[in-house]
Amino acid sequence: MSDDSIQAIVARSRAAQARYEANGSQARYDRAAQAVAWAIMEPARNKELAELAVATTGLGNVPDKITKNHRKTLGLMRDIQNAKTFGVVSDDAATGITEIARAKGVVGAIVPSTNPAATPANNIINALKCGNSIIVAPSPKGVASAERLLGFIHAEFAKIGEDPDLVQMVPAPGSKEKTQSLMELCDMIVATGSQNNVHRAQTAGTPAVAVGAGNVAVIVDETADLAAAAEKIRASKCFDNATSCSSENSVVVVDAIYDAFVAAMAGAGGALVVDEAGIVEKLWPGGHLNREVIAQDADKMIAALDLDVPEGTDYIAVTTSGIGPDHPLSGEKLSRVLALYRASDFDDAVKVARDIQLHQGAGHSVGLHSTNTDRPMILANAIPTSRVIVNQAHTFATGGSFTNGMPFSLSMGCGTWGGNSVNDNVNYRNFLQSTKIVREIPENEPALEDIFGTYWEETGK
Repeated sequence: MSDDSIQAIVARSRAAQARYEANGSQARYDRAAQAVAWAIMEPARNKELAELAVATTGLGNVPDKITKNHRKTLGLMRDIQNAKTFGVVSDDAATGITEIARAKGVVGAIVPSTNPAATPANNIINALKCGNSIIVAPSPKGVASAERLLGFIHAEFAKIGEDPDLVQMVPAPGSKEKTQSLMELCDMIVATGSQNNVHRAQTAGTPAVAVGAGNVAVIVDETADLAAAAEKIRASKCFDNATSCSSENSVVVVDAIYDAFVAAMAGAGGALVVDEAGIVEKLWPGGHLNREVIAQDADKMIAALDLDVPEGTDYIAVTTSGIGPDHPLSGEKLSRVLALYRASDFDDAVKVARDIQLHQGAGHSVGLHSTNTDRPMILANAIPTSRVIVNQAHTFATGGSFTNGMPFSLSMGCGTWGGNSVNDNVNYRNFLQSTKIVREIPENEPALEDIFGTYWEETGK
């Protein structure tokens, strides 16, 4: 497909968005979002999309993708159900300001192969809820899933008389050139995936909402409920075969309970492996992550790494102490492989976790299993991170949960620490802008003494 054809897709999208906004209403925006949500959540279609994703990408597993498609979409719909995204959203007599919701226009969504249905559905729902149109640019392996998802969406649109041009995609075969053209022509980019894609999005010349790299480190301290921590780490680490950017990559355990935690971990399916050099050699043959290990089921991972581990092993924890470019276990592994660090005490554990984050994953999130109520605040002030997840399964908690208050999302902003302009979970507010009507109000100019009085008392004029 030529750049001229990408221009034609964007032109259709822009015309559809203009009609959508000009004839918009909160009811219409809400109905379009509902149509997309049901397109992926309807059980038979959800199962088909999950099976197609695993078959075409070779990443993750079907049951967890079904759960992810359902849970992430349902949570998002709960979050936005009563959100006002059309017309007057606030009217403040005290300030004289009336705020009117406005769409951003044509959204270009760059989506990864790890979540080839759930991520685009999330982006499409947010875009339509806010009056935008959207064009999805899937990864090469994610094209089939995106095509099927859009087919389901357009079938739902036909039921409600909605314009199919509001939701389009860059047709196969995908290419960097096509994606680059889309990013340069759209009004807003939302980019999730590799840091190469994120960098290209943030340098395309179009306003971009992009996310940083994940490399979650979790501390287990001497006050933790070890059995609960071990089970939560197992559930999180193994979910969808560790495809999530929020999957634990390192666990830092304080010395006082190290042996007890290793035992608890073994009881929850985590096998201890002490051959760091052997794992590194097999996990990064030729310096690249082994595709026979990435996001694979436990049996395939164990076979590819040629491990002798107990029956029933769900993941492995490899002992290490090194951090940095010469120690690849300290980085993201996209597999059921966990790096296990031993810290002398909590302060040392914080230092280890900080060093891991500064090596990779700064700004994303860290975890803490502890019953000490002061330590989350210590961690929040010590580490360059946007989220401190306390006593929860990290993968389920970071991107929104029915048991915490984080917005449901598959895209985690990482702030300036991670090279991003946002550090929130990407949500509908990122797809919305506003126009403000500003009226005159009674004068409210303070006297100099009101501002500087206490300062002058301390320093003099």
